[in-house]
Amino acid sequence: MTKYLLAIDQGTTSSRAIVFSGEGQILATSQQEFAQHFPEDGWVEHEPADIWGTVLQTCRDVIAKCGIEAQQIAAIGITNQRETTLVWDRVTGEPLYNAIVWQDRRTAKYCESLKQQELEDFISAKTGLLIDPYFSATKVRWILQQVPGARERAERGELAFGTVDTYLLWHLTGGREHRTDATNASRTLLFNIHSQQWDQELLDLFDIPASMLPQVMDSSDDFGWVDTALLGAAIPVCGVAGDQQAALFGQTCFREGMAKSTYGTGCFLMLNTGLKALKSEHRLLTTVAYRLNGVPTYALEGSIFVAGATIQWLRDGLQLIRGASDAEPLAEQTSLDHGVYLVPAFTGLGAPHWDPNARGAIFGLTRDTGIKEIVTAGLQSVCYQTKDLQKAMESDGVRPVALRVDGGMVVNNWVLSYLADILGATVDRPKIIETTALGVAYLAGLRVGVFDSLESLEKLWQCDRRFEPRMDKARRDGLYDGWKKAVSKVQTN
Repeated sequence: MTKYLLAIDQGTTSSRAIVFSGEGQILATSQQEFAQHFPEDGWVEHEPADIWGTVLQTCRDVIAKCGIEAQQIAAIGITNQRETTLVWDRVTGEPLYNAIVWQDRRTAKYCESLKQQELEDFISAKTGLLIDPYFSATKVRWILQQVPGARERAERGELAFGTVDTYLLWHLTGGREHRTDATNASRTLLFNIHSQQWDQELLDLFDIPASMLPQVMDSSDDFGWVDTALLGAAIPVCGVAGDQQAALFGQTCFREGMAKSTYGTGCFLMLNTGLKALKSEHRLLTTVAYRLNGVPTYALEGSIFVAGATIQWLRDGLQLIRGASDAEPLAEQTSLDHGVYLVPAFTGLGAPHWDPNARGAIFGLTRDTGIKEIVTAGLQSVCYQTKDLQKAMESDGVRPVALRVDGGMVVNNWVLSYLADILGATVDRPKIIETTALGVAYLAGLRVGVFDSLESLEKLWQCDRRFEPRMDKARRDGLYDGWKKAVSKVQTN
């Protein structure tokens, strides 16, 4: 019987399910968007029922689309928006509060107080992360403090905490399994990336009971079995990774120095540093890239909060374009010297600035400025922010010579051409750009023997198009200097 792999890709704005063949080819996809909730300035929430409901529906849809039986699925992989935080009742599964999304900045003041206590070095030494509202720990603490009765219930062991992968696994297994993988654990601000364990000193600092935490597994492991009633068969979940780590794995960046950049809602540049947890001196993150057979591989990561979300805002907020595909022809008609810079700090600035209080702005407007200049500036902002990350990595002594890219935005040839120009580096787009889902399909497939080694996966990667830099250095530096000046004007720290 032919065996297939099902990847669940639970993202910030939509949930997707993709069925892959045993050769890593996409056979069918199902996707559903869901609502974003912004109760206050800088707050971002999701309804937990939307997360679970869209995942279950897309899984059922994609199996039906393929015309296969659930029994033919060898394993399931789960990849997810990282850091997004849920707390629920262990018995009923009822969430205590909405999911607090990774972009949410409500704990900025508390984070500032931790920095004033000079705790950042202490926390960073253990976790590889910085003190920022982005990560899960301060979100969990907020729920325990703000939801009536939550603290007491947590102390009694009645509550479970999880990132989205854990919440989905809990539901898929009928509440039997409360687990996560090392990549997701490494984004909570509670996990010691060197000892590969939850850290009691950090739990004490954030006042979070250890009883709330999931068991940490390898990224390719036996996570549990899906309840038969949900999809029509008991299917093992054998791969879990946070979305950016999954993309690194899907791009087969298994060798030290290989790098990928994913352009979805945000932008994330990740470089494999091998068995070394390289500490950044320029405010990049040290994180777990993946963990196999108990051995962690590490990565250096730069996180940008707003990339594709800029194009969404131009479409939905300003209504300058009807769809994302309208942006490319507008950019092609626009001179690069239009002088407009759009800094999309809608929820603060991520790496390497880490300024949660910064807000977005558009600079350089004149009477000649029109829709095409503003849209082009939005596309360019994604490239400039990637340049910020590249410069930070260079200062830390590492430089990706070639960059493998993926995510929804990379269908835009203009963006990738400009990205190669601004970085002064080769940019490679693979044939399969759904590398996040592919990565967890690979992880699940490795566990059940569909794939037998990392080397066999490397052979599956194929380049669709290579973009080479054509811009001279003087022009590149001039355009980038304009960006740096624009960013300096919105910074608050």
